[in-house]
Amino acid sequence: MSSALDRLKNLTAKITSYELARKENLKALERLYTTLCIDEKVASFQDLFDFKAINLSGISLNSEHLGVIKAKKYVQIIAITYDSSSKVKNKNSSLGYFGRSEKLDAALKDEIVAFVLRWRFEKSFMTLEHYHDMINTLK
Repeated sequence: MSSALDRLKNLTAKITSYELARKENLKALERLYTTLCIDEKVASFQDLFDFKAINLSGISLNSEHLGVIKAKKYVQIIAITYDSSSKVKNKNSSLGYFGRSEKLDAALKDEIVAFVLRWRFEKSFMTLEHYHDMINTLK
């Protein structure tokens, strides 16, 4: 019996920790949204999540090389939209251009990487909720 109770306590703690992390992530993401001037391209913070994906050029997002500058590249945050009714299904839009990777300030680089990762973190929660709701409609 205590084993089941311990598992329940661990699960509850994990869920609580994810929800706290998500709330903190959203606050930090919204701060970066204005700090990086993305609000000039996307008028509403919530509209960020209409994008299918957000990628980064000029800086590695690979876990083994996270934040490593790619030489002779331009740093840019790229948003991807998907339109199934359009002839060209995927459309890339620049959310922020930051110049040559070699000239990028280290603090700015960290903020750019954090923005993309924090967006992906929140988007994954939204996707999880979406599929959870879809599964519930089957019951």
